[in-house]
Amino acid sequence: MKLFKYGLFIAMGMLLSCRFNPSNENKIKKGYNAELATKLKADQYGMSKYVMAFLKRGPVRNQDSITAANLQKSHLENIERLAEEGKLVLAGPFFDDGEIRGIYIFDVETIEEAQTLTQTDPTIKAGRLVMELHPWYGSAALKQINELHKTLQKQNVSEQ
Repeated sequence: MKLFKYGLFIAMGMLLSCRFNPSNENKIKKGYNAELATKLKADQYGMSKYVMAFLKRGPVRNQDSITAANLQKSHLENIERLAEEGKLVLAGPFFDDGEIRGIYIFDVETIEEAQTLTQTDPTIKAGRLVMELHPWYGSAALKQINELHKTLQKQNVSEQ
């Protein structure tokens, strides 16, 4: 983890050194799409602020199988609703059986906004999952992933 944080600090330092380098002013990269960048609210690096959520095992995991299945179905329906509203740009489970069950990436400015959205999840309300929220900086192109996903999806995941 320390190595990751160290690497993150180096990357941020490099990013900031480029940002304040006067020789970089007015350089526009070939292929830059100003209209799309504006639409996606991208900064000059094509990036945007998000809030990343780690979905972790909650303290209440003793539901019977029918209740757990119903909670999971409602959880998936909530994910779809948040994606349709443009508040959730990415969600998915991890394949291992670890403590962290999945991730969300919210297209919101603050942890508080993301916290409010997490409270709409039935699995959070039931205590089956808890969320750990972190501000995150990533490609503004993520905001288009839900529309692209719809073109690849044969079946809706909540209809299983």
